Amino acid sequence: MRRGLVHVLAWSLATGAAVTLSWWGVHTVMAGTAYDPPRALPITAGDATTQESKPLASSTQRAEPSKSASKPPATTSKPTSTPSKSAPQSASPSPTSSGQIKSYDTDGGRAVFDLGKTSATLVSATPGSGWSMQVWKTETWIRVEFSSGADRVSVFCTWHDGPPHVEIGTY
Repeated sequence: MRRGLVHVLAWSLATGAAVTLSWWGVHTVMAGTAYDPPRALPITAGDATTQESKPLASSTQRAEPSKSASKPPATTSKPTSTPSKSAPQSASPSPTSSGQIKSYDTDGGRAVFDLGKTSATLVSATPGSGWSMQVWKTETWIRVEFSSGADRVSVFCTWHDGPPHVEIGTY
């Protein structure tokens, strides 16, 4: 009985070690190749409709706010500290604080830019289903290209000779 128990224990340890080693090897190899696709930031309906984008349609009825809603009581205390910044500062020039978030929907996907007075920043770019994406950035322009087979859609934002300007080209 004792000999059988020793064999079962040895087999269990060897099997556990083999499974652990196999899992670690597969995880190490796949960690460099598999990734989660980038998530697009939520955009409010007012910011999503631009000259180049498709307007959002709503099929639901929204409830009207009640006119008798009471206002919360005013507080007299003022905050004593300023909130800390959650994102670290980047080394590249940042857009001015009066930037506008604009979304550009194309056949290949969506590109969202923060358009300032003198520069722009890419907020997010999400390819459509079946499309891939590539991004190029310089100090005076950003290009997002969506591709699917031989089809290409390019969203090109430039600001080298004035305020940011976005052009969409299909080829």
